[in-house]
Amino acid sequence: MSVQSMHHVSVVVDDLESAKAFFTALGLEVEGETPVEGEWADRINALDGIRVDIAMMRTPDGHGRLELTKFHSPAAVSEGPQPAPSNTLGLRSVMFEVDDVDATVETALAHGGELVGEVVRYEDVYRLCYVRGPQGIIVALSEDLR
Repeated sequence: MSVQSMHHVSVVVDDLESAKAFFTALGLEVEGETPVEGEWADRINALDGIRVDIAMMRTPDGHGRLELTKFHSPAAVSEGPQPAPSNTLGLRSVMFEVDDVDATVETALAHGGELVGEVVRYEDVYRLCYVRGPQGIIVALSEDLR
């Protein structure tokens, strides 16, 4: 047995509509939306009374997915200082390859994003940056210069 592919990354958000708008502005598409609740959801999450709304976002190439989850019950919780710094243990970012880092940063900023550091060049290979998006998630952007 081995991993065959990555299906999606999940992000818990407080404002599902603004998170969908943010990632749609970056170029992702809403693949589908659904409410989730019931015994199976309680059991897999080890929480009682799960009631969430999920929006599955898809990258234009169809290979990457980002699941945005809004918890209605039980309420979502946050850990540690918010927004969490880049060196916090656990999942900190999701990276997208873009065709123009500068234009994508402008779009992100117009939709409530915040540039974490600065846009940098890694050798003659990539232009990279981090943008803080909904719920403090760090969205890494990569422009291939080759």
